[in-house]
Amino acid sequence: MKRKGLMMDNPVSWAGSSPERGKTGPTEKGRKASESLLTVVVPVFNEEGNIVPLYRRLVSVVEPLVGDLEILFVDDGSSDGSKNDIAGLHREDPRVKLVSFTRNFGHEMATSAGLHFARGDAVVIIDADLQDPPEVIPEMLARWEEGYDVVYGKRLERAGEPVLKRASSRLFYRLIRRLTEVDIPEDTGDFRLIDREVVRRFRLLSERNRFVRAEIAWLGGRAIEVPYRREPRLEGKTKYSSWKRLRLALDGITSFSSVPLHIMSLLGFVMLFISMVAILVVFVQKIFFGIPVPGYAFLVISLFLLNGVEIFFIGLLGEYVGRMYREVQERPLYLVSETLGIQEAEGGEGTLPRDV
Repeated sequence: MKRKGLMMDNPVSWAGSSPERGKTGPTEKGRKASESLLTVVVPVFNEEGNIVPLYRRLVSVVEPLVGDLEILFVDDGSSDGSKNDIAGLHREDPRVKLVSFTRNFGHEMATSAGLHFARGDAVVIIDADLQDPPEVIPEMLARWEEGYDVVYGKRLERAGEPVLKRASSRLFYRLIRRLTEVDIPEDTGDFRLIDREVVRRFRLLSERNRFVRAEIAWLGGRAIEVPYRREPRLEGKTKYSSWKRLRLALDGITSFSSVPLHIMSLLGFVMLFISMVAILVVFVQKIFFGIPVPGYAFLVISLFLLNGVEIFFIGLLGEYVGRMYREVQERPLYLVSETLGIQEAEGGEGTLPRDV
């Protein structure tokens, strides 16, 4: 099934229920992977050499364990042959499905789209570069059968990654845990399994500034980690530059914490107090003791320091204002140009897929 021209806006507008879930769901006595539909969501951006190897490993590892399987690739505006590879797999295996964006909207939006279109009783999010091994999914399914709603992969090693990147990632997770009100597990990425109920809650979120792993943590539910060793990238280069990682860090902190604003207020109060004390000291020295106060160097240094702090805080405040601006614009999270194997929406062309 091939469709074009789909637009995705606030998922709240289509939250509901549908009979079109997996062929069989978990039994009343508990969850059983062998009786459930598993959706594997794969965000893709220029991963031409990784699509087919990922598909083969997913099928060989997961197919014997589940009642039904769908592999949902979300093409985030790739300019190589990624979409053609996915289309070829779809022709051979209808369980392979595609959602293709009109342009590159970013990894967080691609992941969000996958969760919006997923129909599974459980959903696995995995990157296409095969750094997160599909062989970990059976253990995730076992934890899901035990009753856990979120099973996230915890990286023990990060093979093939530069030391600076590993150090900055560790610093980021520890910083965001201290600054935010959300308990985001350390040394984790998007690789995780989540229950259908968590997916339903995720679809209620409407913010445009997305940080999916923090949003899933915010939704709550029973969670457990599955440790694994991250492998080197199979083909190609990472699409996350240092700048993109910095932007993701800012999105995570500003979307889930007002602590930087509190720090601004507190530091402003401290600097005001120091300034008042300094004024009092100078006044006493000059008026009562006649002591000259040579302060040219001190004055210049103070001006540069205060101006630097003010400019930094104005920029930080601008990050919050900019995010507010994007929220009030209410633009769609992403635009879909083409789909393969995706069920028609109830409202017809240009409407949202049914919640399942």
